[in-house]
Amino acid sequence: MAGADWLKRVLDVAASGVGLVITAPIMAGTAVVVLAGFGRPVLFRQPRPGRNAEVFELVKFRTMVAPDEYRQTDAERLTPVGRFLRSTSLDELPTLWNVLRGEMSLVGPRPLLVEYLDRYTPEQARRHEVRPGITGLAQVSGRNSLDWDDKLALDVEYVDNHNLWLDARILARTLGLVFRRDGISADGEATMPIFRGSAGSGDVTTEGRR
Repeated sequence: MAGADWLKRVLDVAASGVGLVITAPIMAGTAVVVLAGFGRPVLFRQPRPGRNAEVFELVKFRTMVAPDEYRQTDAERLTPVGRFLRSTSLDELPTLWNVLRGEMSLVGPRPLLVEYLDRYTPEQARRHEVRPGITGLAQVSGRNSLDWDDKLALDVEYVDNHNLWLDARILARTLGLVFRRDGISADGEATMPIFRGSAGSGDVTTEGRR
């Protein structure tokens, strides 16, 4: 597995480096759209737990306006431009920097909020045994239409079975989902409801529950 992990990292570096170069004009155009629609900052930054639950700073394009007296929830703060960026995954392009730096992989469990760490069961916490990914098994199996228990179970299934062939299949299915724009959000939510823990977890918001 060490050899496979090394090769996966080499592929991540190569793909993210090439991806950043190829998508640079798209990111520049997206940055202009975000600046016009939301103002500064253009990028959304948030601490997220990575491999072994080590915290890093996730970077994406902003898709929400700042909260005010009229817009408090994520669904209220998400604008039509923000919905478009999310549905096309254009907001995720800066995350390639996280992959290049080694904080993330192209494929793996999505990095969730730091405050969720104490809410996982010991089995669910195993999702942090690998680098988090831009896309993952849960994302191609229902994305945000899944409930939390199913989503986290798929993350652990990926940890137990990950290999380069599975990664290739997940990436191919991700492209199809982006074109179809399936599973972008749970019913009545901008993305997912807050994870409050599963049976057996500890007792143990914002733009970034995904």
